[in-house]
Amino acid sequence: MPPIVLALRRLPSPRLTGLGGGLFAAALMFALGTLDWLLFDGSPAVYGVLFLPVCAVTALWVRPADLVTAPICVPIAFAVGIVPVAGGTGGFGGQAMAVVTALALHAGWLYAGTLVAGVIATVRKVRLMGRRRGPGKAGKAAGPGAKAGGAGKAGGTGVKAGGPGKAGARR
Repeated sequence: MPPIVLALRRLPSPRLTGLGGGLFAAALMFALGTLDWLLFDGSPAVYGVLFLPVCAVTALWVRPADLVTAPICVPIAFAVGIVPVAGGTGGFGGQAMAVVTALALHAGWLYAGTLVAGVIATVRKVRLMGRRRGPGKAGKAAGPGAKAGGAGKAGGTGVKAGGPGKAGARR
């Protein structure tokens, strides 16, 4: 096996709830946004590049029951983290306008990160469903109505099982 695969397998595999994944992503993006503001003067490209691995890690670390939350919480985390990068002035109104403008101008990064989280969550869900299905159930009919006993006769009386209304009308 390549050394990168071995190194990735040694990484921790925490399982976050949907809320935990959202809080993790939001806190990490706010910290990265603040670092971007301090070190790179709020570079949107640096912020966007840092957003993509946060999306991937969030989608990988969310537990299987909460996979649908990964593509939902990462755009919220992007909006939380862009507050220090936006650089608005003049109070709350100026800051809010700067955040909305930054979200509009950098929507490409937002879409890319959401796509990354969505693809990872979808692949994980498909693999999980395949594992649950099992190898021996692929070609068999499933469900309670799969073997209804021939032509749908109930008890061999010639009356179709459709409820009391139909059975009473045939007498």
